[in-house]
Amino acid sequence: MALYVTTVESKWTSAQTFDYMAAFENVAIWDPGVERAERVGDGAVGLGTVFHVVSVFNGREIPLDYTITVFEPSTRVVLKAETATLRSVDEIKVDATGTSSLMTYNANLTFRGALWFANPILALSFKKIGDRARDGLRRELNK
Repeated sequence: MALYVTTVESKWTSAQTFDYMAAFENVAIWDPGVERAERVGDGAVGLGTVFHVVSVFNGREIPLDYTITVFEPSTRVVLKAETATLRSVDEIKVDATGTSSLMTYNANLTFRGALWFANPILALSFKKIGDRARDGLRRELNK
């Protein structure tokens, strides 16, 4: 299992930060490890919304469909993606700090099935991947 947690200050309000993060197709803007991302279907973002995300890891495309499983407007959203070989759970919390906000991102990635033995290797490389995404979040949430 690989775990990465970071907190990023945003000059946006908590509602603006939450809305941006909950619209998970934005992951392609701030995470350099994501090739592309799109929302599946129409309507407002909320419980059950699905996002098709294609990440690149070691030169290989990894398609994942993330579903919002917890949606607490302006404060918390949890997205889960699962394949036969991989499980990803991303939790995003947003706290107001006056006219700005703090966003905490908790990413948990686990190889499953025949790849379970590679979890320690994944954990070693996940910090570098997470740090690059954190840097992108700092840039985007402070424009």
